[in-house]
Parts: sequence; C-alpha cells; structure tokens
Amino acid sequence: MTTSVQAGTILIDAEPRLAQVFALESEPYSGKWSVLKGLDGFALDRKIHAAGWNFFFMAAEAKVMFFGVIRAQKVQDALKRILGKMRPQNFNCLEVTGIVAKRFWGIPYATVSAHSRHIQQSCQLDDIDRRRAGQRDEEWARG
Repeated sequence: MTTSVQAGTILIDAEPRLAQVFALESEPYSGKWSVLKGLDGFALDRKIHAAGWNFFFMAAEAKVMFFGVIRAQKVQDALKRILGKMRPQNFNCLEVTGIVAKRFWGIPYATVSAHSRHIQQSCQLDDIDRRRAGQRDEEWARG
C-alpha cells in the first residue's frame, strides 16, 4: 500500500458513475474503497456543487483506537473497522477527520476518527432503502 492517509483524506466507494461525472482521480485503498487524489472535503464539495450535485456530511463520528505507533497498515486496519461500522448506512464516501497519537502510562496508542459523507444529485438525502437500491444498481453495472 503506497497511499498515505491523513486527516482530510476522502475515501470513496469505487462507483464508476461518480468517477465519470466528476472526473475524480483515485487510488485503490481497501476492498471497493479508493482514496481521492488531490482533493480534500472542501475541494470535493466545491467540485460537486459546481456540477449541480450535493455532498452531504453526517454528524455522527466513528472512532477506532489501536495500540502502538501510527503506521500505514495500522491506520488502514482502523479504517476497515470504521467502514465496517458504517457499512449498514450505505453512504458512498468517508472523510478521515483525525489521526491522533497519544500515550497512557508510557504505552503509545492512536485514535482514528471519520465521518460518513454522501454524494447524490437530489438536495434531500435519500433514505436508506434508496441508497441500498442505488448501491445494488452500481454493483450490478460493475458485473
């Protein structure tokens, strides 16, 4: 894995339709998730709004802690756990909002936090059934 993840990094569900509509450049990261290159949440939001779409931010934050120093593989494992927690919501983006190293009685640990994001055309957030249907359609289109 060569991709570096930091606070502000956006992970996107590898939907071909979104990549085509917004000409997004990304690198595979984990499973069906890719890391957007050269865009943080603010830049992506401007690009999406310029195309007449909407980029939603979910207030609920997911946090995962791991012991040891911050390394790329440990952050990736933490993000996999966060994605697992957020999978039932069927949102198509995730924004990493923090990677913080700490110590407790000399033992190093880190906390990774993230918020779900969602890209769609409608200005009202689709309910979970519609998001699931859209995801099934995308998976079917992929083959």
